[in-house]
Amino acid sequence: MSELTPLRETLLRLLADGQFHSGEQLGERLSVSRAAVGKHVQALKALGLDVYSVSGKGYRLAVPLQLLEQRRLNEALAPNRAELVPVIGSTNQHWLDSLSRLEKGDICVAECQTAGRGRRGRQWISPFGGQLIMSMYWRLEQGMAAAMGLSLVVGIAVVEALEAQGFAGVQLKWPNDLYLNGRKLAGILVEMSGTAGGPCQLVIGMGLNLLLPRTEQERIDQPWAELVELGNIEDRNGLVIAVAEHLQRSLLLFEREGIAAFRGQWNRLDYFNGKAVRVLMGEQQVQGMARGIDAQGALLLELENGEIKRFLGGEISLRGETQL
Repeated sequence: MSELTPLRETLLRLLADGQFHSGEQLGERLSVSRAAVGKHVQALKALGLDVYSVSGKGYRLAVPLQLLEQRRLNEALAPNRAELVPVIGSTNQHWLDSLSRLEKGDICVAECQTAGRGRRGRQWISPFGGQLIMSMYWRLEQGMAAAMGLSLVVGIAVVEALEAQGFAGVQLKWPNDLYLNGRKLAGILVEMSGTAGGPCQLVIGMGLNLLLPRTEQERIDQPWAELVELGNIEDRNGLVIAVAEHLQRSLLLFEREGIAAFRGQWNRLDYFNGKAVRVLMGEQQVQGMARGIDAQGALLLELENGEIKRFLGGEISLRGETQL
């Protein structure tokens, strides 16, 4: 994976308007040769960017790109820290390595992750500028037991942030995915550390598909969705700010009242509520009808005999279909 050197970042800002720029013009602006411009364009492609090269016209991005802006994020989210690292291994890992200097609500955002983690340790495909990639630090003084159901609250907060930005129709999959029309739009990864009886430190990570380049789409091995299906994404920075603010408000309410305060919202947004599902737990699977969550955030499954079973872990998949 290429690095985003200062020169390449300048090149990217020149190309961000989505218009053609000749190699000669770009070389003059960057004080490098046309051949060097071509090499740096290849490096941008290695980050997952879709750059066209047309003889006689030059280079252009397949779609215009709004870059994240450190200054705007700082101003909007102060006094919290908003750290922008354009190309990073993992925002979650970076924050886990930074716990001693963080305050509740601090976020790390990136344009591209090279070592993002998805479900079951899978690689999270993360092309440059194609997603909203964010990790937030939080701390629960009540300890690790108080974190029960937290990933559900995160999902609700993100959906409500999207709704506030005009993107309606996103649903949730228990316990940590966002769905759009039955396809995965975003994943949430909550990682925690703490000792028995002590406070719980949390890093809440999210990767949300905005607009994925065609070259990257082919690498995803499950049904996926992107936010642009619901409308034009006119302000990526505004989207990050909205998600961060909704998350903070929801986490403060969660601290006071627990997952019970969110049960109605979850059941309204639950994609699988009322559908036939199977709960996969290792080699075991249990089939039934999904009936939302209870006041502890457990999945409720109605069996064929009418019995209701509770699950606090596992993977959900629609019955009769491949695992989602």
